[in-house]
Amino acid sequence: MSASGGSDPVPTVAGLRERVSSMQRARRLASIAVIAVLGATALSACRSDSSVAVYLGDKKITEDEVTEVLDDVRDRVPQGGDEPGATPAPGAPEVKAPTRTEVVSTLTMREVCLKLAADKGFTPSEQAPIEQVAQATGLPADSRYVRLFSELDACRAGIPVTQPVAPTQEELMDVVARGRVAGVIPPDAKDGEAGQQLDGDVLRRALAMRNALHEALEGYDVTVNPRYRPLEYPVLTFSDSSPALVVPIGQHGPDTVIDAR
Repeated sequence: MSASGGSDPVPTVAGLRERVSSMQRARRLASIAVIAVLGATALSACRSDSSVAVYLGDKKITEDEVTEVLDDVRDRVPQGGDEPGATPAPGAPEVKAPTRTEVVSTLTMREVCLKLAADKGFTPSEQAPIEQVAQATGLPADSRYVRLFSELDACRAGIPVTQPVAPTQEELMDVVARGRVAGVIPPDAKDGEAGQQLDGDVLRRALAMRNALHEALEGYDVTVNPRYRPLEYPVLTFSDSSPALVVPIGQHGPDTVIDAR
């Protein structure tokens, strides 16, 4: 893109993309956001079990469940130089298992989305072939994490989206700031120029999704173990998979859940 009047070209900002769906569903928005209750509900003393990663209403995502998912995918992912003979072949893409926090986020988001579908009466979209999800995530197709991720992706694709929402200046500059941290915005690109390039239909529909889910999920009672805070989920990512627009899951302040460590 060039500036008017024959001036020097404006540095191109790396584009936004949806986390998985844009890689296997052409031009299809399947963004998702979750806003959990941020301290709006008084916490009860019973939410103090250190073996629980996340409380979601009467549902518990336990540390054991997180460990099982993480161990399963790690067993299927080469560990590079950590083990003899495990070094990937030259030229092969590096495969990394998700972090424990990413597993917690995915498990939580899946539960939230399925609950929202039941409450609002929408139907999750047809799941993409598991091989495509595996390729998009860079993880083995037979791993439990990829299956859970695929279920989440299909559910979020079915969430009704209202009219696109224009970002506020603050929201747009937050996306720009994240792009600078990620290194996807050239250093010589001005904030205004970068913001103009990023402010498009994908971002605006993602903001509409975030706003709609924020309103819908205000009554959801989510408590996150302090060891995983701040817990966030990316609504949109840049082309290098770094987060561009995120929403917090659960409250950020202290509560009665105790860190197991």
